[in-house]
Amino acid sequence: MAENRASEYTEGTPCWVDAQLPDVEAGKRFYGELFDWTFEDQSEQPEWPAPASRPTQTVRPSPPLGTVRALLGGRPVASLAHKTDGRLPTVWTVSFATPDAEALCRRILAAGGQLVSAPRAVGELGVTALVTDPEGAVFSLWQPGERPGFGRRHERGAFAWVELYTRDTEAANTFYGALFHDALFGKGAEPEFGRAPVFDVFPAEMPPHFLVHFAVGDLEATMADVTRLGGRVQVPPFGTSYGTVAVVTDNQGASFALLSR
Repeated sequence: MAENRASEYTEGTPCWVDAQLPDVEAGKRFYGELFDWTFEDQSEQPEWPAPASRPTQTVRPSPPLGTVRALLGGRPVASLAHKTDGRLPTVWTVSFATPDAEALCRRILAAGGQLVSAPRAVGELGVTALVTDPEGAVFSLWQPGERPGFGRRHERGAFAWVELYTRDTEAANTFYGALFHDALFGKGAEPEFGRAPVFDVFPAEMPPHFLVHFAVGDLEATMADVTRLGGRVQVPPFGTSYGTVAVVTDNQGASFALLSR
């Protein structure tokens, strides 16, 4: 499969996923065996923009410690990054495509969301920002440059879906429907992003969050592999409108879902 072109990513289409882990080497062993991923170091030293008051100035820090790009059959599917602050959660984060990260951040703020990390350039690869919706669910934005996004998706070991578990699906549909209307509801849209009440799958006290899904062939066998590799099954298989899902955690506690169709 050829790597996706930027034009394939309508604003609001999931285009990348990354995991923040305490131990990237342990993550490589886990996901490498689970999904047949290989890895390459992110050796680029991207230029990061200076504060907004001086938008034209850039600085060039060292690359994040231990950040690697995961490949499936030689094509990019995800990133694993070293979590630099132990107080931060060990999580998978989804990035949604946008042609203009700064403009989308303004729309998110106007709609009641929050800005966690302002848009910043990653060298020539693209521009990223970290935001939340009004309920606090965290997601990322990606304005593509040289790197549009996934090289593979919708196949075993690659991204297949992302579900937002929220306490108010009507409010979520309003918020994301306004932000990402064409990707979700436009003519010919094939959404890869759903919304569901958090208490349908998780305890009611679980905060709103995005759950990244990876495609698998044999769900039961993959669940057994997760356990063998040091992870655990968090929620056993259940049916959805988009396939059969099991929620699992890796060997460091990051939750993700296995999707069989």
